[in-house]
Amino acid sequence: MMSWMKCCVFPLVLLCMWQLQEGAHACSCLLTHPQTQFCQSGVVIRAKVVAKKAGDGKFNNVKYDIKHITTIKGPKIPFYTLYTASNPAACGVTLTEGVEYLIKGQMIDGSLHVSSCNYPVPWKSSHKILVERYLMGCDCKITGCDSVPCGISGPTECLWTDQLTDNSVKVEQDKQCACIKRSDGSCAWYQEAASPKKY
Repeated sequence: MMSWMKCCVFPLVLLCMWQLQEGAHACSCLLTHPQTQFCQSGVVIRAKVVAKKAGDGKFNNVKYDIKHITTIKGPKIPFYTLYTASNPAACGVTLTEGVEYLIKGQMIDGSLHVSSCNYPVPWKSSHKILVERYLMGCDCKITGCDSVPCGISGPTECLWTDQLTDNSVKVEQDKQCACIKRSDGSCAWYQEAASPKKY
């Protein structure tokens, strides 16, 4: 009986402990609407990736050289590099050379840092309108709903229902909509091309 315990149970316990330890180091991001990511980011820029390099020792990360195209939010200075973690388990991102991105990140010790929680995306022409809408809605709060019943607690919230399996709304709020503050102080969803109504 004792030999069976040593042979089978002990390795199984070690395997489980290893899995728990590995899981503790995996990247974990809260599910948030892109507008929330945008508004919570210290820096939002449009930039083209020029080259990928090893970190310079100041950070144990990967360094990307970038061509700064425009600043959408944050300090009005040109950025020539950004840093990200060296692997996906640490929330690192992999960017493609030659591609323009909408990059959301944070300033840390004077350098721009990006994680997979900020979710950089290849730039599309439609992003111009959407980010303008996001800027108009940073005073609003987006509340997620993944099961009914759900609701909002005040007029400055927008209910995000993309996660509902029985969602009857055909518009994808995370790709096509922004929660915008209206002139009466309340917030409401608007599709990227729509203008907020005056109240």
